[in-house]
Amino acid sequence: MLPLRDNVPTRRFAVVTLTLIAINVAVFVLYQLPDLDRSVTDLGYRPCEVVGDCVPVSDGWLLTLLTAMFLHGSWTHLLGNMLFLWIFGNNVEDSMGRLRYLVFYLLAGFVATATQSIVTLGFGSPAEAELPNVGASGAVAGVLGAYFVLLPRARVLTLIVVLLVEIPAVVVLGLWFAFQLWSGSASFAHPEQGGGVAFFAHIGGFVFGMLVAKVFAVRRPLEPRYR
Repeated sequence: MLPLRDNVPTRRFAVVTLTLIAINVAVFVLYQLPDLDRSVTDLGYRPCEVVGDCVPVSDGWLLTLLTAMFLHGSWTHLLGNMLFLWIFGNNVEDSMGRLRYLVFYLLAGFVATATQSIVTLGFGSPAEAELPNVGASGAVAGVLGAYFVLLPRARVLTLIVVLLVEIPAVVVLGLWFAFQLWSGSASFAHPEQGGGVAFFAHIGGFVFGMLVAKVFAVRRPLEPRYR
């Protein structure tokens, strides 16, 4: 199930959302691709550094807490995050305003990383705590959570196998969140099947977005367009 676009217009162009996408793409192409593994090692966030259980390999976890949000592990990882950010971020930005939206986005990423760190340090192995965490997924999850609250009547054009179907946004995002919950729970029993995905970062970011969406919003989103 792949979302392609929603049916909610915006008052003005989503400058911050587009800029965030451009930065993520530029970082991946210009900085990461020449040496992908080294870039993740140098600027990825490692939970073990927070509690001093491993030797820092960068300038400290406070720096990588930020830089890791703009790194990705593959083209698929990058493009998936940026697609979701564009589809759902423009309307959230329109509702919050540019500066408040940027602050919200960064906070969502920090909360998402903190959530994953708590789970990893509390229930994961030392080896898992040393794995670098990278990706905009947690911050994007915050955007999805805010969209879920702010635009419950929106619909999303979705590709399901070979069919294009308009589905209520609350269904698309609800299923996405349910999958994160299921996958996160399953990772406790079978950590080897997690594939290195930080499911609890997604969960933490989404819940944060839901809880604070109306605090950051300064105007109601425009009404969806129906054919």
